[in-house]
Amino acid sequence: MIQDRIERETLIEAPLERVWSLVTEPGFWVAEPEQVAGTVAREGESVLAKNAQYGDFPVRVEKVEPPTYVAYRWASAFPGEELRGDNTTLVEFTLTPEGDGTRLRVVESGFAALAGAEELRAKALEDNTGGWPQVLDAFKKRAEESSA
Repeated sequence: MIQDRIERETLIEAPLERVWSLVTEPGFWVAEPEQVAGTVAREGESVLAKNAQYGDFPVRVEKVEPPTYVAYRWASAFPGEELRGDNTTLVEFTLTPEGDGTRLRVVESGFAALAGAEELRAKALEDNTGGWPQVLDAFKKRAEESSA
């Protein structure tokens, strides 16, 4: 049985409001930065996150609870495909104030329910498990630089 979720977190030396403004740019974790800069997550809306290296990924905003929770659905294992129940994972971001900074927690779930062979699900899980530390490091740097 394949693992169904990835959980990661990082402490960002930036105020909650700053981190919130960046985490609510739909698709920020995969899209080219200039594409999402200044966009705002609105429940039910979809965007096409474009990445020159990895392809284009539809991203739908599932839930927004300012200023501490936002959830998106995307088809990371199926670049360019329309979002369906059997080709998407749920990406949830939770923000918690901690001292002068903000703890950002990401949980991506739904890998076990992806359509296709076990190898496809395992590869999606492996790729995203390796990708989240890179995404969080880049996000932390961006948030901290912008708040200085």
